[in-house]
Amino acid sequence: MLQNRFKKLLVPLDGSLNSIRGLNEAISLARQCNSKIFGVHIVPIYPMNLLGVYDVYSLHLRKNGEHYINRAKTSAARNGIDFQGKIIRGNETVRLIDEYAKSLKSDLIVIGSRGSGAPKEKFLGSVSLGLLSTSKIPILVVK
Repeated sequence: MLQNRFKKLLVPLDGSLNSIRGLNEAISLARQCNSKIFGVHIVPIYPMNLLGVYDVYSLHLRKNGEHYINRAKTSAARNGIDFQGKIIRGNETVRLIDEYAKSLKSDLIVIGSRGSGAPKEKFLGSVSLGLLSTSKIPILVVK
């Protein structure tokens, strides 16, 4: 029954332990459903008035994102799962993830309960809570 239900799984990745738990759950689900996993990492955009520090820090954040995507791709490949990663630049993380999920026609978003951002919510992270509040795509929150 699950085999035809979830063909495209979207997993937001930020390198946190909960993000990795979300990926692992998506891999498990993808194995059962013969699904493809799409990973996404959001790189924030900072004001350009930081006197050259911005460029160095932006490059650092992008390299971290590439590292997270590559680790996820390796984990998926070890389990025989097709994985495609993308890095998106922007400051509205929830909106960007939701728009990317819609553009993929994703069947499910699998997200860790809290990521590496500042804790704004007591039990769920601000991104997972934001997606639960706004997205029309089903969401699996992994603790």
